[in-house]
Amino acid sequence: MTDRKAHAPSDEANRREALVRASARLFREKGFKATTVRDIAAAVGMRSGSPFYHFANKEEILRAVMEQGLKMGLQITTDALAHAPTAAEEFRALVRTHYGILHDPGSDFIAVMIYEWRHLPQGDKRDIIALKDRYDGLWHHTLSQLIQQGRLGHFTADKSLMPDAEKTARLMILGAINYTVTWFKETDQTNNPWTLDALIERTVQFFLRTP
Repeated sequence: MTDRKAHAPSDEANRREALVRASARLFREKGFKATTVRDIAAAVGMRSGSPFYHFANKEEILRAVMEQGLKMGLQITTDALAHAPTAAEEFRALVRTHYGILHDPGSDFIAVMIYEWRHLPQGDKRDIIALKDRYDGLWHHTLSQLIQQGRLGHFTADKSLMPDAEKTARLMILGAINYTVTWFKETDQTNNPWTLDALIERTVQFFLRTP
């Protein structure tokens, strides 16, 4: 009995993790509204009411999906940037990790945020935006350096225009990468011969200017 109690917290954490991952996949495949709590429970081998032990409602699950995706993205990106010696290498790392966040196996979290943001309660949106701002801050540092070096497309290094230039560049780059969730499938070699690595390299070449 003592052993069961000792393992209970980790078991519950694992069940919650499984629910969040299964929900992310289902929300991406079927959409938030079309996915039922029964679908989520079935995906992890639980009874239909069991998810309510961990979450009050489906909206709370949606928040957990977005929150986990952003936290994972922050950690992965921070780790990648730690090994990039120059702004250009930082940019390559940012592009690579963002594509990975969207397209690596099991990476459904951020795609759900892109598609299902409107279903998140207003109070939860503020907390998720705060996490997203931290992620955007990682891009802000690198893009600002590249603009100052004259290496990011045709964005000007004029200091008076820097804030707008960086924000515009970030929105354009992330918008282009995010949109690939609607069309890119690495396994579809007939209609899309690019691999993810090729797509990453093409994106870097498109935005980054050779000195």
